[in-house]
Parts: sequence; structure tokens; C-alpha cells
Amino acid sequence: MRQSRSFRSLVDMPFFLPAATFALVVILWQLVADVFAIPSFILPSPTRILGGFGQIDLARWLEHVWATLRIALIGYLLSIAISLPIAIMLVRSKLLSRAFYPILVVIQSVPVVAVAPIMIVVLGSEDAPRIVITCLITFFPLVVSTATGLMATPEELIELSKSLRAPAWREVTQIRLPYAVPYIFSALKISITLAVIGAVVAEFVAAEKGIGYFIQFSTSFFKLPEAWAGLVILVIMSLVLFQAVAVVQRVLFPWSLPNEGR
Repeated sequence: MRQSRSFRSLVDMPFFLPAATFALVVILWQLVADVFAIPSFILPSPTRILGGFGQIDLARWLEHVWATLRIALIGYLLSIAISLPIAIMLVRSKLLSRAFYPILVVIQSVPVVAVAPIMIVVLGSEDAPRIVITCLITFFPLVVSTATGLMATPEELIELSKSLRAPAWREVTQIRLPYAVPYIFSALKISITLAVIGAVVAEFVAAEKGIGYFIQFSTSFFKLPEAWAGLVILVIMSLVLFQAVAVVQRVLFPWSLPNEGR
């Protein structure tokens, strides 16, 4: 009886089932790779991927990780600085919304992979094109979610602020933005993972260091274990950044969470 209760409490832990499922997938992956003798240049086993981490020294790994992380964070912060004012302007002015929203949709519809070589030619091969590419990928979800949150403010509060002759900036900062915080953080969590994707896409086009460059270099020489090791690093980076945004929301805006701060 006690064992069943302890097992049930273990299953109820938030990270138990995902961790157990992941471990089961890794074990099955290893068994399939060993039983069918799959060549490592087609699908390396988890043990070979772990061995791929030892093919490059720690200092070189850190250099690649920092190159990708730096571009992802700069592009991410730039997209925040651009998207929030744009969302406020779209909500405040119907004319601007009708004029610029279709343009934003068109920009988002253009494949970034196709734009990346053009950005490299126009902006050079330094950090600028990679930052712009990352920003292009991340800013649209922020604009849409922020604008949706700003428009979700109860109309009676807006009418009350107008009856009290509150200035427009107070309506935005003290009424609309607090209601938009859950929407904003939902977009921030999505965009931080997209920022890593944007940085890697830019590194595929033109870069001399970074995880994307390392993966492309490894695959060009059929070093699949090393390439998969780089992919594992990217997954870990995205998960850590996602959780960092979640922690910021939990610490600074606990009232915006559905089951906390109430």
C-alpha cells in the first residue's frame, strides 16, 4: 500500500513522466542502433553521440556556444525593443493597424532562409546580418501576442479611464499593459526558442564559429556523432533560455500565472 502511494506520488511529480519517456526513447534508440548495426554516419547511437562531445575540447565548445548564444540574445532583445512599441501603435491607431499590419504579415511570410544570403551581401559577414535574421524570426509573435493582450483589456476600464481624463500613456502603462502581460510572456517563451533557430540559420549561411557552423562543418565531413552532439547542445540551450523566461515571469509577475499569485 505504501509502495503504491509512493509510486503514485512519484508519477505525479511534474518532471517524472517526461524524464522517464525520454530515457525510454534513448534506451530503444541504443538497442535499435546496436541490433541492426546502423552506421554512425547514418544514425549514431546515443553512446556515440556522447563520444562526439569528446572530439572537441571544452574551450572550443564554449566558444561555439557563446557565439550562438550571444547572437540569439542580442536579436531577441532587439526584437522586444521593436515589437512592443509597434504593438502599442497598432492598438492605439486603427489607421496604422490597417496600413502596417499587412506589411508585417508579408515580412513574416518571406522565408528567412531565402533572405539570409541577401542580408549577408547587404550587411556584410559580421554580426549585423545574423542579429537582423534573428530579429526577423522573433519579432512577429511578440507583436501579435502583445497587440492581442492590449486589446483584451475590458472595455469598461478603458471607458473609466477616459471619463477620468487619464492621459493616453497612463491608459497604456497602467491598464492595457498589465492585462497584456500573460500574452507577452507567452510570446517571449516562444520567441526565445525561435531566437536560437534564427542564430543557427544565420550561421548556416555565413559564420566562422557557433553551433550552427559546427554542425554544418561536422556534417560536411560525415562526422555525425559530433553533429548530433551540437544538436543536443542547441536543445539544452533552448530549454534553459525557455525556463529562464519562465522564471522571470514567476519572480517578477507571479499574478500573471494562471494558478499562482492569487
